[in-house]
Amino acid sequence: MKFVCYTDWAQLPASASALFAQAERDSVFFSRPWFECLTATALEADHTLVLACVLSGDKVLAMLPLMQCVGVKIWYSLRHGFTPLYSLLIAEDAQEQILFCLAQGLSQLPINGLLLEPVADDDHKLNGLEKCLTAAGFNCERRFRHYNWVHSPQGESYAEYMAARPTSLRNTIERKKRKLEREHGYDIRLFTGDEVLRGMPDYYAVYHASWKQNEIRNAPFQDCFLEKFTRAEWSRLGILYVKGKPVAAQLWFVHNQKASIFRLAYDKAWRPYSTGSILTSFLMEHVIDTDRVTEIDFLIGNEAYKQDWMSERRERFLLACVKNIMTVSRSAQFVEVFKRLLKMR
Repeated sequence: MKFVCYTDWAQLPASASALFAQAERDSVFFSRPWFECLTATALEADHTLVLACVLSGDKVLAMLPLMQCVGVKIWYSLRHGFTPLYSLLIAEDAQEQILFCLAQGLSQLPINGLLLEPVADDDHKLNGLEKCLTAAGFNCERRFRHYNWVHSPQGESYAEYMAARPTSLRNTIERKKRKLEREHGYDIRLFTGDEVLRGMPDYYAVYHASWKQNEIRNAPFQDCFLEKFTRAEWSRLGILYVKGKPVAAQLWFVHNQKASIFRLAYDKAWRPYSTGSILTSFLMEHVIDTDRVTEIDFLIGNEAYKQDWMSERRERFLLACVKNIMTVSRSAQFVEVFKRLLKMR
């Protein structure tokens, strides 16, 4: 085994495709399209890609997608504000030896530390890497970053799922459906397959009329991975129309029986009708009864409304590892960067 760092996706051996195929079964946010689009469209000007890998011959056994900033000897997880979860990509066999090689390679680089986020506390791959990094001369600690709400249908139907939701939520949805239909009429359209991209202009129209206008700046990144996710048939786009006008939109991803609620918005003018909740109930019914998912993930955030739809709250952390051999001044510098990062993100 050997440790290698690549700085361009084209440098990766073809065997890396097997790692990505394995990783994307756990999350679409571990897929190659996600990372490649992030690198191509969303990196800051002073950030560059680093792929820390372990190889055996031409076979890629592990990959830690990272980025480095000019003039800073700290490497960060390759992530974006949209990133709900981060992890190490690693082959299933001989993981102990692979992690040892990866940690040793990282310890010999001219860097002062690593900041990896957001990570799960039960991620055995990163937990194993943390132990190996500690043995290789790093001090590691975790800081809370955000909450993550999920629900596991476990074979239940949509009717059974809704019956277990708070009475106030059920009543609100039914009451607002009747009110919206009586006063204006409405229609919900689900875009799947190639239709998703054709529905995106209406999706952006809703965003422009919502409280999330600032997210439009991320459109190049989103359009990049959405095109690839849609080609793989992972995308679900739901739009609620009133007299032909889009007033609520939600973009979900479904892969390997897991549904990820990626982005949702509604026209502020239609808030009294709870158009967002009406659309969420429609998509919930589709992923539970049609897609037959085993997990529904609200990704990032602890907003109160998510508790009505979900049943389990998880925590995500920042894993910070700093070399023991750093001088006091460099250690203090690292701590300051660490503190600034926590305030920014």
